[in-house]
Amino acid sequence: MSQPLIRLENVSKSYPGTEAPAVGNLTMDVYEGEVLVLVGPSGCGKSTTLRLINRLIEPTAGRIYLHGEDVTDIDPSVLRRKIGYVIQQVGLFPHRTIAENIATVPKLLGWDKARINERIDEMLDLVSMDPAIYRDRYPKELSGGQAQRVGVARALAADPDVLLMDEPFGAIDPITRDRLQNEFLRLQQDL
Repeated sequence: MSQPLIRLENVSKSYPGTEAPAVGNLTMDVYEGEVLVLVGPSGCGKSTTLRLINRLIEPTAGRIYLHGEDVTDIDPSVLRRKIGYVIQQVGLFPHRTIAENIATVPKLLGWDKARINERIDEMLDLVSMDPAIYRDRYPKELSGGQAQRVGVARALAADPDVLLMDEPFGAIDPITRDRLQNEFLRLQQDL
């Protein structure tokens, strides 16, 4: 079998003043093209695991690998540019247009303007939002579902190796949530 895209080996995360670890001795492999869902009650370590993978927090013990490389050997900002991350609160920059939000990581990677503009339109099309309508809008002008789609577009804009999604549809009404989950699965197949 091929090498896993992500490998966690005996990963633990403990916080001072707590008896039980937030994540305890977790070992798992995730392969390219695989959709993996972490399910469990609030506080069981799902979000912590995602934050460990992209080094927003460091493990207390164990190793995490991306393409066989120990993530602790990769500069955290370089690592995060290889990993798309979508959170429940979306995290769009309110003072930036939708286009500017989507362009964030491609700009950090030094893409030229023409490539960035092409990618913005491509990403908006991918998430079923007409670039002519949404490109110059601001986050406050979007519905919750539209903001989530822009969050996904931003996370995918630089062609990351991995897309981590931390309850991205949790704060959306059930009908919109169902539609967005189905849209995400369609996107995953398209990509």
